Amino acid sequence: MSSDFRARRWLFSLLLLILTEILPAAAADKKTSTNELEIDNTCYALYQETERQLGKEGFGPASDLLRQAAIEKKDDKAQVLYRVQVLRNILARPASENNDDLVEEAREAVKQIAREKKLLRYYYQAYQLSQEYYTKHGESYRALLLLQEMQQHAASDNDAYGLWISSKYLADIYTRHNDYISAKPHIRRAIRLYDTSSDAAIRRESPTRLYCDLADTYPIASDSVRINVMLGWENAKTHMDSLRCRYYRLRLAALDNNQEEYLRLRDLCAEDPDFPRITTDAELFFSLIDATQDGSIIRREDEIYELSTVREMKVIANLCENRGYQEFAFAVEKKLVNLMETLISDTNQSRVSELDVTMGKAALNAELVSKERTIARISHILSILLGIILLVTAVLSILHIKQLEKANKKVLLANAAKTRFVQNMSHEVRTPLNAIVGFSQLLSLPDGSLSPEEKDEFSGYIVNNTKMLTMLLDDILNASAMDKGEYNISFEEGEKNFMCEAAISSAEHRLQPGVRMYYDPEDPAPFTFRTDPRRVQQILINLLTNSCKHTAEGEIRLSSSLSENPGYVTFSVTDTGTGVPPEQAEKIFERFAKLDEFVQGTGLGLSICRDIASRMGARVELDITHPGPGARFVFIVPINPEGE
Repeated sequence: MSSDFRARRWLFSLLLLILTEILPAAAADKKTSTNELEIDNTCYALYQETERQLGKEGFGPASDLLRQAAIEKKDDKAQVLYRVQVLRNILARPASENNDDLVEEAREAVKQIAREKKLLRYYYQAYQLSQEYYTKHGESYRALLLLQEMQQHAASDNDAYGLWISSKYLADIYTRHNDYISAKPHIRRAIRLYDTSSDAAIRRESPTRLYCDLADTYPIASDSVRINVMLGWENAKTHMDSLRCRYYRLRLAALDNNQEEYLRLRDLCAEDPDFPRITTDAELFFSLIDATQDGSIIRREDEIYELSTVREMKVIANLCENRGYQEFAFAVEKKLVNLMETLISDTNQSRVSELDVTMGKAALNAELVSKERTIARISHILSILLGIILLVTAVLSILHIKQLEKANKKVLLANAAKTRFVQNMSHEVRTPLNAIVGFSQLLSLPDGSLSPEEKDEFSGYIVNNTKMLTMLLDDILNASAMDKGEYNISFEEGEKNFMCEAAISSAEHRLQPGVRMYYDPEDPAPFTFRTDPRRVQQILINLLTNSCKHTAEGEIRLSSSLSENPGYVTFSVTDTGTGVPPEQAEKIFERFAKLDEFVQGTGLGLSICRDIASRMGARVELDITHPGPGARFVFIVPINPEGE
């Protein structure tokens, strides 16, 4: 042991002794009113020192003292907090540094000890801190995937704090990307948890930001906007909460043409030193609002698109329309539609690129691990065979050479499969993207070029292709989640008619012209049973979407039966499409299997359906006895699932 190491250890021990002695002896092992973490007082003093040293050179010695004291005092929470501080210290480093590996390692250490000590709040805080790191480094999609993983674990643990934090941060990511449709369910879930939970950590938080974000998901100046801004104001807990609500009320006053209230609120906001934390371009926003009064806004169109959020741009467009500049407002709205489509296209393209990189890394790592294991196995065998006669050695060498050839062939086949998949995905993603861009360009043609009916039709094409692109990405993410064992089934009460009607509502936009889709139950009476309603709907939507792709005329019928398989609810999707040859009945459920390469899709849908059904104790199969035309898929779900 070196003298420097002994000196540092002696110094740490001395400092620990001093910190212990200066605390009042009567309170040494008790909690105090100022110790909000409710840990040992000595550990709390050391924890505060690590707080002061975050991101500095002194953090290492301070954290070592905290760890040593936590172990000596046998304080479980202090031991967990030591690991949390290590993670926070990495996050405190400059954003220019790449510490991805250190963050991953520190997060897993926090998760492991937090679950071991049954302190799940810090288990989910590890996810929260990690996503903040990735967000700060511009990796929003990686942060999104991390939050989705966190939410799945929280749902599995039925942990209110984990669900609250994941919902709140998922809403924030989607809102910052102007994706209010995706943000809305997460905002609603977070508000519902706040209203119903008795968890002290949740109740200490403020829901004002959530109410304001929820207001942004509704049409400009609608009653829903006003109600949520009012709720945000009533639940405000901090000065920033009140300031945020004042800004939203200012926008509503401008839209209501209440000039006196608008000016009063504007002056209050502008004079507040904290207002730049709410919006970074208030001066420009206020100037554009004023410009709608005298008509000078028409000469400042380009400045509208410099605003930080699409929502602020829409406020200006709405004000222009209210104050008589309808043609100008319409032109601004058209550009905003194009801007939103560009944002959606760029976001999805970025996700596909990140996915491709992730797949490439995974394939490379798998190949390297496989080769390392092969080399290790060969070395071991050769060391054993050194004392065997030359003939046996030669024979075994030949056998191993053949094994290596087979392994290399498998690696080549795996690489070829990955290449085909990436090429196929590039094609599948490019198709809806091209459609979105093309129809968006048509919508941007000068006024009079298109009739209102054509505009509605082209807008429908854009929406449908956006949903198609989302489904492609969802299929890949679902398959990845199942491969990692992170796909959870949650049983609750579900009603068969509601699930079927909801599935038809979600899939009917994929129908080809002239094709009819309807629900035909054996018994129309409601029937409720224990299952996972979301997964049942997901499978039904996949089966209906599959029929839509292959049915050019005729009908698609969804039915339910309680008598076809007693003890089960049997759902079936029957179409008049191209059908499936009986000999291909099992092949179509393999991953990436496509009988028709010219039909849109990844070839993952039916495979995902069967995997999800298996996890529910259910079955998905092709009815090879169906006489045709078309095909009949059956989804057989137990009424009383085992192991539920």
